[in-house]
Amino acid sequence: MHAWFDISAGVAGDMLLGALVDAGVGLPALQSAVDAVVPGSVRLGREDTVRAGQRATKVRVEVLVDDPPHREWSTIREMLGQAELAAQTRAWAMDTFEVLAGAEGWVHGVDPAAVHFHEVGALDSIADVVATCEALRLLGVTSISASPVRLGAGRVRAAHGDIPVPVPAVAALSVGWEVYATPEHLPVVDSGGHSHAHGDDHHHHDTPARVTTQGSAGELATPTGMALVRALAGRRCEPLPGMIVARLGIGAGGKDFAGWPNIVRVVLGELAARDDQGAIDMAEIRANVDDLDPRMWPGVLDRLLAAGAVDAWLTPIHMKKGRPAFTINALADVHRRPAVIDAMLAHTPTLGIRWTQVARTVLDRTWASVDVLGQRVSVKIGARQGIILHATPEFAEVAEAAAALGIPESEVLARAQAAAAASGLLPGERITP
Repeated sequence: MHAWFDISAGVAGDMLLGALVDAGVGLPALQSAVDAVVPGSVRLGREDTVRAGQRATKVRVEVLVDDPPHREWSTIREMLGQAELAAQTRAWAMDTFEVLAGAEGWVHGVDPAAVHFHEVGALDSIADVVATCEALRLLGVTSISASPVRLGAGRVRAAHGDIPVPVPAVAALSVGWEVYATPEHLPVVDSGGHSHAHGDDHHHHDTPARVTTQGSAGELATPTGMALVRALAGRRCEPLPGMIVARLGIGAGGKDFAGWPNIVRVVLGELAARDDQGAIDMAEIRANVDDLDPRMWPGVLDRLLAAGAVDAWLTPIHMKKGRPAFTINALADVHRRPAVIDAMLAHTPTLGIRWTQVARTVLDRTWASVDVLGQRVSVKIGARQGIILHATPEFAEVAEAAAALGIPESEVLARAQAAAAASGLLPGERITP
């Protein structure tokens, strides 16, 4: 499953989370994940709301402790490591905090491990990051990308004084990403945020700071929101990719601007990047192996196909010092690549994998069946724009029919080909419904 986030109106951790909850993830499972890291400290809540006339889901973080401690990144890393979280959720959360701490450390000139996440702001970030990562896992997401982002405009009051938008951490997190400002004047209809109070002079990692330039939008992208995008999507900034859409979700920001829906959208589905020539983005994955019992290879090929490869094959080679070996190859959709790589590493003794992105053009495929002396044999048809290019009897069924009839496979194959031709399944003919 691929997740594409539309962050063209800005991004914050609670907006990403709201979009995923709106896409169908239940709060109890997310609350359990957050409680595994900071038990009894926060409560997640949701509400349906409207932003500039568009419905959306707002997720709020209610802080339950009166005097939460300051926490360094090294402490949060230890908490995540010890928490009972799913491995993928933990890995994504750690990556996000590492990216965030790296940006803050660069801004302040300190070791990222010593970066402080202050009081309520730390709980905000932990809740938003852990819950967002768990929601992605529960939705079965295996790849992520996002649109260019709007950062906002004007100046805001933060812990270190009156500073311009984007604030320093967001600016650092924007390196390598396509960004835009936004119109200077966006009238605010209503304003909200997390359910605790925010001091005017403290800038939390996932709460936009107080705007000091009258009429300006202020922050539209928070450090936590940008860190999640950069950690999870890497450098994959793109328009909506070709997808077979399965789900949609809309998450609301705290402010409601007139004429500017303050929302994040998530589009979930299977990637189907196909150009006008029918080319699909694929990955070719391979490794050279010289120390596997040859009897194991059929099972390895089966494992790769079970992991999602559309094809898998062996090529005999000679390696250094004249050693005989094989190159194991697999072809997979780009979003199945990680699973196929995992299978190749698990079921062969190779220490490394090579892969390249390739384009694959395929014919439209359909099936028909013909009668051969009372036995049914399937015929695989390859066509382009409705015109048959190939019609080939399925050999496994040819072999089964030959065994049942007690005649040579070559005879069954010839009869099946003749029956297919008699049925009009010939190159150049149009497929009939």
